[in-house]
Order: sequence, then C-alpha cells, then structure tokens
Amino acid sequence: MKSPYAKTVGYELLHAARLHRARSAQLLQDLGLFPGQEQVLTLLATQDGGRTMGDLATELRVRPPTASKTVARLAAQGLVERRTVNGDGRVVKVELTDEGRKRAEAVDAIWLELEREASDGIDGKDRKKLRKLLRKLGRNVGGKLGASAAEDDVEDDE
Repeated sequence: MKSPYAKTVGYELLHAARLHRARSAQLLQDLGLFPGQEQVLTLLATQDGGRTMGDLATELRVRPPTASKTVARLAAQGLVERRTVNGDGRVVKVELTDEGRKRAEAVDAIWLELEREASDGIDGKDRKKLRKLLRKLGRNVGGKLGASAAEDDVEDDE
C-alpha cells in the first residue's frame, strides 16, 4: 500500500530534488567536487575581486560555519585562496585560483547538461511555468520560516 504522502506535491518535490542532487554528485565527481562546492566556484566566478565569507554564506543561504568548511575544502584542493582584508583577520575574502576558474567553467557545462537531462521532454513554456510554480512554492514555505520573499524574486526571460 502506498503512503498517502506519495500523492502530495511535497513528496514529488523532495523525490525529484534527491534524484537531481544524486545525479549532480555523479557528474561533479569527475571534477573532484561534491554538491555544494560547485555553487561556491560559480559564485566566485561571477565577481572579480572575490567575496567575503559572510557574503558567500548569505548568497549560498547557509550558516557561516558551513560556508567556511566548504571554502576550506576547496582551498585544500587549490581551487580558492583566502586573504584577509586590510590586515583585519576577522574579514576574509575568497578568490578563485586559475585552476578554480577552470573548474568553474567546467561546472557551467555540467549544470547545462543536468538541466538538459532533467527537462528532457518538457517544452520551454512548461519549464517556465514550472520555475514560476517552484518559486511560488518556495515563497510560501519561506514565508512560514520568516525568509524574505524579495531575495527570491527573479525575472524569467526564457
């Protein structure tokens, strides 16, 4: 007998998210990365001059210790460098190394492949509608958690 939860949006969302994360882990493994690390690389690639640890944690929507552990692992691989700002040890900026920049470019290709695989058989109009519905679902749940809805409002140009 199937669980009554199997017919809920939340169940399908959670199931799809788990499968998506597992597939991303499989693809990222070839780059020596784990899920979550690619987000740091791509964020750093979008801004010259690096980002502070606090900025990274905020953008990634994780707690600062989580961002710090991820950055430490990427630094150990030689993909990022940490530098203090103006000699103040409390403020640390993180920047990509040349190898980190190469991996960030490779991550872009992986995410495009994953998007293609995940949306196979779904036309552009339905993908746009799905993104819109997922944003709405996120705002609904986020509102209950006290999250700001404005930070998730993104125009959908596709």
